Amino acid sequence: MFDSRHIRTFHAVVTAGSYSAAARELGYTQPAVTQQMKALERAVGTPLFTRVGRTMRLTEAGRSMARHSEAILGSLDAAQQQMKAYTRLRTGRVRLCGFPSANATLVPEALSALAREHPGITVELLEGEPPDSLQRLRRGDCDITLAFTYPGLHEEVPEEVAEVRLMEDQLTVLLPHGHALARRRAVHLADLAEERWIAGCPRCRANLLHECAELGFVPDIVFATDDNLVVQSLVGQGLGVAMMPALVLPSLSLSRVCGRVLAPAARRHISAYVHRDHLRIPATAAVLDELRGVSANRVGC
Repeated sequence: MFDSRHIRTFHAVVTAGSYSAAARELGYTQPAVTQQMKALERAVGTPLFTRVGRTMRLTEAGRSMARHSEAILGSLDAAQQQMKAYTRLRTGRVRLCGFPSANATLVPEALSALAREHPGITVELLEGEPPDSLQRLRRGDCDITLAFTYPGLHEEVPEEVAEVRLMEDQLTVLLPHGHALARRRAVHLADLAEERWIAGCPRCRANLLHECAELGFVPDIVFATDDNLVVQSLVGQGLGVAMMPALVLPSLSLSRVCGRVLAPAARRHISAYVHRDHLRIPATAAVLDELRGVSANRVGC
C-alpha cells in the first residue's frame, strides 16, 4: 500500500528536479524528503531514482510511477473537494419517509426552506405510515422517517435509532356541512356515539377505538382508508364522520366539510427518527433542523 504523503513528495521531487528543491517547495528538510523516498521505494520494491553524477534520473519504474502519481493525486484532490462539498452542505442526498399528512404539510415547508439555504442537497421523498415507516428505517431504505404516536403508545425503537420530538398535533372531528354539531366550536366525542365513522390507518383506527371505549361506546366504522382526500370526500357526501389530525385541516375543502376541535382535547405526538450515526451527516442534520423549525411554528395547533 502506498502512502499518499509519499506520492505527493515523489511528485514534488519529479517536478522540482531534486530532493533539495522539493524540500524547499514542500517546507520539509532534505533528510525528510530522502526518508520518504526510501520508504516509497521499499513499498514499490524497486528503485525509482538513479544518480548520474550530481543529477537524479528516474528509473523505468520511476517513470511509470510518475505517470500514475498524476492520476493518483488528481483523484485524491477530487475526493477532497467532494468531501468538502458534503461537509459544507453544497451537496448531499437524504431519503425522507413521511406519513401522508406530514408529507402534505410539514415536509413541503421544510424542503422549501432547505432549498433556499442549501440548494445542493437533494431529498428523495417516500411515504409510509407507522410502524411500517420505522421498519423502512431499520432496513436502511431511508435516512429519516417521520412517525406519530398517541398517548399511551410507546414507539419501540432500537438503541441505535434516535428520536427527535417535533410537535404535538391536535385531533379534530371532521363533519359534513349542515351537521347539527357543526355550529359548535368544540365537539364532545361522546356526542358522536350514534354516528357512522370513517377510520384511518391501523394506528389511527386503534386510537379511535380506544378513545371511544374510554367513553363507553364502540364506534360504527363503515369505511376505512388512509387517504385523507378520500376521507374528506366520504364525509362530504354525508357517509360518516372522522377523527382527523389538525395538520390535515388546511387542505380541507371547506365548502363540503368542517373540522371541529375534540373535547376533551386529544393530541398525537409527531417525531423524526434517524440512526444516531446519521446525526453527524451534515445533509441529514440540515433536513432535521428545517423539520424542527417548521414544526415549532405549529406546536399546539
